[in-house]
Amino acid sequence: MNDETTSNEEIDQSYQKISELRKTIGEILIGQEKVVDQILIALLANGHVLLEGVPGLGKTLLAKTLAACISGEFKRIQFTPDLMPADITGHTLFNMKEGEFSVRKGPVFTNFLLADEINRSPAKTQAALLEVMQEKQVTIEGEPQKIPKPFMVMATQNPIEQEGTYPLPEAELDRFLMKVFIDFPEYDDEVLLTKIICADKFDDTLTSRKLSAICDTQYIQDVQQSLTRIIVDDELIKYAVRLVRATRQSPAIIQGASPRACIGIIRCSRAYALLNERDFVLPDDIKSVAMPVMRHRISLSADVEIDGLTADDILANILDSVEAPRI
Repeated sequence: MNDETTSNEEIDQSYQKISELRKTIGEILIGQEKVVDQILIALLANGHVLLEGVPGLGKTLLAKTLAACISGEFKRIQFTPDLMPADITGHTLFNMKEGEFSVRKGPVFTNFLLADEINRSPAKTQAALLEVMQEKQVTIEGEPQKIPKPFMVMATQNPIEQEGTYPLPEAELDRFLMKVFIDFPEYDDEVLLTKIICADKFDDTLTSRKLSAICDTQYIQDVQQSLTRIIVDDELIKYAVRLVRATRQSPAIIQGASPRACIGIIRCSRAYALLNERDFVLPDDIKSVAMPVMRHRISLSADVEIDGLTADDILANILDSVEAPRI
């Protein structure tokens, strides 16, 4: 194996640690294995996640548990119509005692930021996250302020209640690496969840504090950097680009995905390969991550929405119609 690839030993060590992380979170967030995998893929790919699901499915618990498992700092912002940009990023204030201005940092200065019900605030407030999501810094009074690493925004929105909400601008949607749907657990999982909680063995407000850290934030940064050495054949990069470009050519889509989607698919496919203990990407890895990477980056035509079709329906057709390379 050449210098551009990770060694089998390195892949094995990373896989074992990430598997332990995956198992621990899965024991807390019962019945949401697919969601946990997608969140870990986004974390390893150094991206942000838009979580969509009805209240009570454990979105906050997921973010707190993930932070606790890697010794990361967690902060939460409840988005409301009167929330101001400075409430998110921070601001300067005059210190009477010192006779000078000082910076009061906002909640974005953390490792994991839960932007709860992000669509409850107007575009001006939502836009406060644009710089920090893309550049991993915040500018306060003209001075750039670096934020801790790793940094991940997990934004939630309720798919049912639309009254009093503001749609996320396309520029912000494009900064989310993945859009993840969290649904109700299966029957057996819901029975198990109910038994555990009613047996007083589970306290969802304290669980993340009781967890022992599996790794630290530096380890996650190291894994994020090592992903660039997972092999992606040129034919797979071309395949990812063809999938994205197909969204711009479909008559069902009035606005297709941007080049960020191509980059996102490759980054996530590398993380997916690591979760499957491989140092190379397969065509199926591309297919597995393409939908959550693209579903929030496209806009459907009015006729398609009237027919009751969703973004996932259209993307499924694209995945079926674009031929994958044989590698």
